[in-house]
Amino acid sequence: MANFLEQLKTMTTVVVDSGDINLIKTHQPEDATTNPSLLLKAASMPDYQYLVEKSVADAKKTAADDVVAISDQLAVNFGCEILQHIPGRVSTEVDARLSFDTRATLNKARKLMALYQNRGVAADRILIKIAATWE
Repeated sequence: MANFLEQLKTMTTVVVDSGDINLIKTHQPEDATTNPSLLLKAASMPDYQYLVEKSVADAKKTAADDVVAISDQLAVNFGCEILQHIPGRVSTEVDARLSFDTRATLNKARKLMALYQNRGVAADRILIKIAATWE
């Protein structure tokens, strides 16, 4: 007899909302979504220190090793790792502080997509989440 998760998978698409790659491997969802708070929690776990170190190194390569550049790299590095364990998409969130600036939101979304594409990830595997504001 299938467990509840397996039964649910026959009726709907399961999307995990986590940055914990081990959890994603275990539950094998179709898609995954992340956000800055989930990534911060995952980045504090010993299993993922290599992604934090890689993100700092990647940001330094771009000569923009500030917190924003490191955060962008961290989101993409976690996203790329997650994509190795799911068949669908990973969503990456644009910084909510940009919510009321349409141009800045679009620029950040394009930057995140470029970072993914530079890593060889096809655009159809990525979902960029932006805040729903009047702007």
